[in-house]
Amino acid sequence: MKTQLNFQDADAFYEQLLDAHQDLDTDASAMLNARLILILANQVGDAKVLKECVEAAKALPS
Repeated sequence: MKTQLNFQDADAFYEQLLDAHQDLDTDASAMLNARLILILANQVGDAKVLKECVEAAKALPS
């Protein structure tokens, strides 16, 4: 699992993500997040890395 910043343009991605959620209700926003997670997980593909990412996300403070 990569732990160093690996974005080419993190700010642009964040803006794109915010724009994608604009005008969505809570359920639609959650569905967009779920679909995005599954698409990105498919891009990663490695079960060990995905498990490490889930564990890392769970360990972060809310």
